[in-house]
Amino acid sequence: MFNQFLRENKIAAGILTVIRLYLGYAWMTAGWGKITGGFDASGYLANAVANPVKGPDGNMVYGWYVSFLEGVALPNIALFNFLVPWGEFLVGLGLLLGCLTTAAMFFGLLMNFSFFLAGTVSHNPTDIFLGFIILAAGYNAGRYGLDRWVLPFIRKTFNKRVGISESTKIPV
Repeated sequence: MFNQFLRENKIAAGILTVIRLYLGYAWMTAGWGKITGGFDASGYLANAVANPVKGPDGNMVYGWYVSFLEGVALPNIALFNFLVPWGEFLVGLGLLLGCLTTAAMFFGLLMNFSFFLAGTVSHNPTDIFLGFIILAAGYNAGRYGLDRWVLPFIRKTFNKRVGISESTKIPV
């Protein structure tokens, strides 16, 4: 019932727009600050490896993530120094414009969980909670944004390319 409200109700679309704009502004400004401020994730990642999240028993909780940071992220730090700020900026832009909203929120949640797994709590729990609301709402989260025009265009173009007739309804 709540999911149906999130996905179909126009009042919910208005509330979702406010949440989307809040998250979008936060993501875009964080990304822009990194783009213009000479961002380097190597210290952050090295600290996440040196001081992993530990449980009450003193054992590493996310050993697999520390292995990922050591084996993939740190050796490819130049790639991550590019992906993180531009990813944050583009997620924010997508959310602010309401363009490809669910895709933007998916990648925003992916980054939130990455920061969380590295041991940064900050505002991540709140962002994750709000992000899942946006993700669950689907199209309705971008109803008052560019998704109103972009998604039908993509659907029409896709249907044409794969040979699906206009009368066939593909759910949003």
